[in-house]
Amino acid sequence: MWNKNAAAVAALHRVDVGRWQDAFGEVIDRIAPRFARYEPLRHAAGLMQGMLAGLDRKNCWTIAEHRGQSTPHGLQHLLARAKWSADGVRDDLRCYVADHFGDPEAILVADETGDVKKGLHSVGVQRQYTGTAGRIENAQVGVFLAYATARGHALIDRALYLPRSWTDDRDRCAAAGIPDDVEFATKPALATRMVTAAVNAGVPAAWVAGDEVYGADPDLRRAVRASGLGYVLQIGANRQVPTGAGTHRVDELAASLPADAWQKRSAGTGSKGKRHYSWALIGIDAEHDADPDGAAHHLLIRRNDTTGELAYHRCYSPRPVSLARLVRVAGQRWRIEESFQAAKGLTGLDQHQVRRWTSWHRWITLAMLAHAFLAVATAIERDHAPAPAGLIELTVNEFRRLFDALLLGAKHTIHTLLAWSRWRRRHQARARECHYRRHQHQ
Repeated sequence: MWNKNAAAVAALHRVDVGRWQDAFGEVIDRIAPRFARYEPLRHAAGLMQGMLAGLDRKNCWTIAEHRGQSTPHGLQHLLARAKWSADGVRDDLRCYVADHFGDPEAILVADETGDVKKGLHSVGVQRQYTGTAGRIENAQVGVFLAYATARGHALIDRALYLPRSWTDDRDRCAAAGIPDDVEFATKPALATRMVTAAVNAGVPAAWVAGDEVYGADPDLRRAVRASGLGYVLQIGANRQVPTGAGTHRVDELAASLPADAWQKRSAGTGSKGKRHYSWALIGIDAEHDADPDGAAHHLLIRRNDTTGELAYHRCYSPRPVSLARLVRVAGQRWRIEESFQAAKGLTGLDQHQVRRWTSWHRWITLAMLAHAFLAVATAIERDHAPAPAGLIELTVNEFRRLFDALLLGAKHTIHTLLAWSRWRRRHQARARECHYRRHQHQ
């Protein structure tokens, strides 16, 4: 019967599975110094392998069962109590991506994503807008930084957004394991810290991109300029910018443009082919702080010629640049959305079942690292085995499917299957009993 395993075996003569094993081993060797003992490192490797597997749902229970472990206790201990540095692993992740994708023209992209949650106890949860649901929901929101180049892209940093309802309640923070020195910070402030950390770590980059949440923040713009990078940051239609003729709303400036001010250019390739828009560029005055000689400030306007919809970008470059270059940066902002989709769908970025500060950062960091491994390994495989005529290039999704089929087969026996069945039913019985007891006392 032709199935996933048969397809993988048929493709075996075209891939080097040993190279894939070595590549995953490189990742584990890179983070090994962050662990005081071998046992947590072994569990971290196992957790990442479970994240890379083709499980419908990824959490400590399902991954432990898939890996042939008798209980999820080892993985739960890894996330909650074991001695290791999630921020140290984050630093290793950032260096790993920069080592393989490093490009002086790279773009750092900031954005947030939310996980819809039930209840009130998961760290950072409250009713707030999340783009994941497209509305206000009970959710956790994390701010992320992606590294995007022509060769590939991956998430390299993360920060959990804590609303004031949390930071103003120190008892609630303590119950969730939030350190005493963590205070309220806006999403742009969190992004600013991550961009600054990437620059200080020597990550090669030229640009920062982000949506309206980040484009509206003057402190973020100032920090990017101080770091020597340029930016293409989206802003709202009601935002004002300084020009030689005074300060004006950006939608008013767009309305005053003549027809010949617009140029048709592609913002890159999407799922439906080239994304063609009309673009216009308007020079604007500098902000208050001093700029290097030759620095340029612009308003970049994108027009969808089908719908007439306009989008506005506030731009800065330390040196004069062309319209085509700014359009390229604006088009690459969507790479972080692709990274979110891949990390959630392939490595369980949003499937954690943790409630506390430390566990959240540990799960998210390892899921990001697992996704970065997929992105890097796929790029390396493309280098070694370019797609022949009639095939598209190897995708991250397809590489993960092959990696799972060839290297991560589930380790099931009748004994382990029955043991896990008993485990689940026992815990479900306890949960039901507790639920009934609470209901009786209401």
